[in-house]
Amino acid sequence: MLTFDFYNPTRIVFGKDRLKELNKLIPAEAKVLVLYGGGSVKKFGTLDKVRQALGERKVIEFGGIEPNPRFSTLMQAVEVVKRESIDFLLAVGGGSVMDGTKFITLASAYDGNAEDLLRCGFKPVPLTSALPIGTVVTLPATGSEMNSGGVISHQGGKYPVFSPLAFPQFSLLDPTLTFTLPPTQVANGVIDTFIHTVEQYVTIPAEGRFQDRTAEGILRTLIEIGKKTIDQPTDFDARANLMWCATNALNGLIGAGVPQDWSTHMIGHELTAMFGIDHAKTLAIVQPAVWTVRKEQKRAKLLQYAERVWDITEGEETTRIDQAIEKTRGFFEGLGVPTRLGAYGVTAEKIDDLVAALEKHGMTRLGETGEVTLEVSRRILEAAL
Repeated sequence: MLTFDFYNPTRIVFGKDRLKELNKLIPAEAKVLVLYGGGSVKKFGTLDKVRQALGERKVIEFGGIEPNPRFSTLMQAVEVVKRESIDFLLAVGGGSVMDGTKFITLASAYDGNAEDLLRCGFKPVPLTSALPIGTVVTLPATGSEMNSGGVISHQGGKYPVFSPLAFPQFSLLDPTLTFTLPPTQVANGVIDTFIHTVEQYVTIPAEGRFQDRTAEGILRTLIEIGKKTIDQPTDFDARANLMWCATNALNGLIGAGVPQDWSTHMIGHELTAMFGIDHAKTLAIVQPAVWTVRKEQKRAKLLQYAERVWDITEGEETTRIDQAIEKTRGFFEGLGVPTRLGAYGVTAEKIDDLVAALEKHGMTRLGETGEVTLEVSRRILEAAL
């Protein structure tokens, strides 16, 4: 097992009808900025419940945070924070709203050009203080409710932003708030959680036995409940399991002390930026292709994945790996999500543009060992056609 530090201060408030506890989770004197995305939190009454739970506090709202939150939109919220002397930020929504809120709290505390924060990559941004944030999760997918990072869109690129100051103080997870989600968003959540897990699990052996077994538990749970979360949208237990899997897939636990890949995410980001394909749908396209191209480098963990997640134990090693890849592809497609670029009109002629974008954004040595060069990324994209 590799050397690691693990730190996670976020309090999770999980279960049905927990919104009323917001009043106890936020300081009574705080002036709160509630941030959200589109109209669904208004349409289905979640925003009204949040307002009621916040009691007599001074509350200001900022809506319109997009999927793949845009720097320009978030900077408008930063202006509100400064103008209104906000004390606390409350994100109500899914990963994009939570990611955006993290950036807002960091940009609000930064004295320089906020674009500087987009250049830090996976290193913590240079800040020593920021406003506290909390979240009310309405879409389980990204795990942003219990980690310190986010991804921000700006000028055709997607940029990671990290800081220990961006951990939510609390995150309220009520599975009933997800019952009204469209099926495609639920499928996205299942796939996003699945890929978060395998990016930290299907890498190279590191004797992280607890991490491996926990990752396998998440994956097997998603396989068991994935279709049910779509077919039976008000099944509380199915949604509760999805929600908790999503949180634990990216709160640092299964990635502590083991190699991590993230090449699927970095390549997927370019597909989202260039063609507007949903983030999770890009992952469903890229992940099987990554494994197909890099099956030799990942042989040991792919065999473990085949055996422990899909119960594939017979046949030649390469056959078992290929079966596991096809099982994964079938799982995603069974959720109604295509796993080929062609389904989105992306043809071979576009691969040069995608590789150029990877180069522009510094994504030239990806993967757990830095072996995913631009040429390997090209082969991965070709395998995804």
